[in-house]
Amino acid sequence: EVQLQASGGGLVQPGGSLRLSCVASGLDISDYDVSWIRQTSGKDFVGVSRATKDNRTFYADSVKGRFTTSRDNAKNTVYLQMNDLKPEDTAVYRCVAVSDVGSHRGQGTLVTVSS
Repeated sequence: EVQLQASGGGLVQPGGSLRLSCVASGLDISDYDVSWIRQTSGKDFVGVSRATKDNRTFYADSVKGRFTTSRDNAKNTVYLQMNDLKPEDTAVYRCVAVSDVGSHRGQGTLVTVSS
């Protein structure tokens, strides 16, 4: 069974930092591009970042310069380091693994940015 377990969310003040982790089981993430997506209340999921299997990274304009995604294939894990968090970053964050043969989406972790 394939599972993507996201963790690391929580309550943080504006300007603070969090690191999200996405641990995969049942698949080898070295074969996948892994993205982070987020959903704010009442809205659709939108892309935040993508770490390709050949180690390229891409970011939404809203998080460029503040968020960094990285992958540790030996640990089958992808990270999202979030710095200088803003209230508008408040959302449920999920990781998605995509390959030529299919995709898998994990459950979310809630990030709340509030003073």
